[in-house]
Amino acid sequence: MSSYTINVPDEKIVELHNKLDVATFPDELSGAAWDYGAPLADVKRLTAYWRDGFNWRAQEAKLNQLPQYHRGIKVDNFEELDIHYIHQPSTSPDAIPLLFCHGWPGSYIEVAKMLPALQQSANGVSFHVIAPSLPNFGWSEGPKRTGFALREYAETCHRLMLALGYKQYVTQGGDWGFYITRALGLLHPEACLASHINMIRASAPSFTSNPLLALQHALQPYSARDKAGFERTNWFAQEGTGYRLLQSTKPQTIGYALHDSPVALLAWLYEKFHDWTDDYPWTDDEILTWVSIYYFSTAGPAASLRIYYEAVHNASSGVTRDRLSEWIGKVKLGLCHAPRELTVVPHTWGRTLGPVAFESQKARGGHFAAHEIPGEIVSDLRTMFGKGGACYQITGKQAKL
Repeated sequence: MSSYTINVPDEKIVELHNKLDVATFPDELSGAAWDYGAPLADVKRLTAYWRDGFNWRAQEAKLNQLPQYHRGIKVDNFEELDIHYIHQPSTSPDAIPLLFCHGWPGSYIEVAKMLPALQQSANGVSFHVIAPSLPNFGWSEGPKRTGFALREYAETCHRLMLALGYKQYVTQGGDWGFYITRALGLLHPEACLASHINMIRASAPSFTSNPLLALQHALQPYSARDKAGFERTNWFAQEGTGYRLLQSTKPQTIGYALHDSPVALLAWLYEKFHDWTDDYPWTDDEILTWVSIYYFSTAGPAASLRIYYEAVHNASSGVTRDRLSEWIGKVKLGLCHAPRELTVVPHTWGRTLGPVAFESQKARGGHFAAHEIPGEIVSDLRTMFGKGGACYQITGKQAKL
């Protein structure tokens, strides 16, 4: 394990500015709004600020205040990868190891707002926080050949935890973090003892697989919350999944645009920041920091798309998206229902995923819950794993590091 300092080469920053200097923009239809995609005025404003006002070095210095490390991690049939990660141990004897797993278009930065609170003991629990840059994301390397799918992402995280001395741990995640932490529970239930998720991908219970839940579902009418959730889910399915089709079928093709054009990358990600949150008040510095992490990333922005293809085409050992959206029985589960998540399902649907030990319903919040409503996620974790919670002392007595 070695400490890690972000230090983007000067020539990469110069290259970015040179590309922004010669950026050109398409026209826009009169009356066009967000339903057509990222608005022209917003993208022009952000491009101008990225070129003339945004200070990457200042943001880099802030990111370097986080406790960052890197180490080599090898999974079967692939070369060793240099993996970047946040590691913030707690000095409290009640601390348990928590793996935070991000998705796309997020990064390890999503955990940052929660770090101070998670380190402090409250309700009889604190957390040793480990938040990796997934392979192909942020400051981690990516594999050089095909086939690195959900199993391999999960194994990377698991082996990182073992390398840090954490033989048992709990997890928190959404987006790809949902699938990867679910894969950890499927593959390593002796180590991954409980998972808290803020993106819930599940189907209606059936009488063959979940008879009691199916009966409850059949007898219980949909609530106003359920109906609003179906509307949000349907909107995403019909109007918001074009990116996924491209990235899961031809990631290399769209990758050329995102790698070569910082404006294309900005617009591609900015649209998701807007559409996937619950009116979160993004600042221009936040937006451009998130986008710059992709632009300057070790593997390059095109690499981050490959997980979509691999998860669909190269799933191994039964670790598929569909399987991970079904019952996993040996891992206790915490469910966070946010109203502006990409899929918002009835509570009975979420309970088909595993033995639910904790459940919360939020009044607000979207896809990037740890960043949008960090206090709510911290509260969930303290309740689920603290005194009186179903997962209190789940990993046993923890020794100080």
